[in-house]
Amino acid sequence: MNSSMKNPKLTMLGLLVLIVSTILLSLNLGSIHLAPLEVVQTLFGGGTAKNELVLFDLRLPRILLALFIGAGLAIAGTLLQAVSENDLAEPGIIGINAGAGFGVVVYLLFSHSSTLETLSLLKILSIPLAAILGGMLAATITYSFASRNGLSPIRLILIGIAVNAGFNAIIIYCEMKLDSYGLTSMVVWLSGSIWVSNWSYVWSTLPWLLVLIPIVLFRAKTLDIMKLGDHTSIGLGVTLQRERKLFLLIAVILTGVCVSIGGGIAFVGLIAPHLARRLVGVNHHKLIPTALLLGALLVLVADTLGKNLMDANEIPVGLLIAVIGAPYFIYLLMKAK
Repeated sequence: MNSSMKNPKLTMLGLLVLIVSTILLSLNLGSIHLAPLEVVQTLFGGGTAKNELVLFDLRLPRILLALFIGAGLAIAGTLLQAVSENDLAEPGIIGINAGAGFGVVVYLLFSHSSTLETLSLLKILSIPLAAILGGMLAATITYSFASRNGLSPIRLILIGIAVNAGFNAIIIYCEMKLDSYGLTSMVVWLSGSIWVSNWSYVWSTLPWLLVLIPIVLFRAKTLDIMKLGDHTSIGLGVTLQRERKLFLLIAVILTGVCVSIGGGIAFVGLIAPHLARRLVGVNHHKLIPTALLLGALLVLVADTLGKNLMDANEIPVGLLIAVIGAPYFIYLLMKAK
């Protein structure tokens, strides 16, 4: 056993240091460059009005949303892998992302709003519900077909890919009903982007995470018991079907909330749990917070790079993460028996 698995607290501390360092770097970088001293002065109330606008109205909400999205998707992926007993399960791969995106697009059509930028505060606060309903529909379809004659890991992936393609086709049809500006905005957003970010979106996301993450951490022991097998779990007093449905519901809700603000960012829920297992082992009390930190760091780094790699254009977060995630998924798929 390596030293990182013996000392998970040190691993988490190291991840926190990396996250804080990336936050400070992200606050400095951008079309308007701020020196580190200016950032510190502004954070403590001694900056200019211009610097306060850049930090508090533009950069800080986006940084927080990147952290929220990464944390939420990482936990969702961890739960899906535990419930399905399939290390390849991930919200973007098995169609939940696409279902949530479908829910948002339908919501925009019925609310007569062409983009996420033009939504009122009430609509911003309610749009996660539309994404959650769409995600639930996709998850229900995927698991209903995949669990016939027993839940097969490969069948789950294949049906998930089919469901993902189906919802994406419907989304494209719905996008055709938007105006040209709305269509462009939707394409960018669904590719995985946090370009629409303000404090209203932060407040629409934060309560969900504050409620659901502690529930997952509190019930981490149940996930460990479920790994022992169905008969052992039932013998130890776990109501297996109820617990699976609960964890699946939490995973879908977290995914829907994240998709409602960040679009179709895939592979975070695949990469973060896998890396966390390598660092701290399979105990969910250690695995869940480590995956949370890894997911938050991954999305924050990708967003920081996406904003600053090209001067004229911004690279969507989802595309940068897919560059890493897609080859890793193919590698895992080739290893699967």
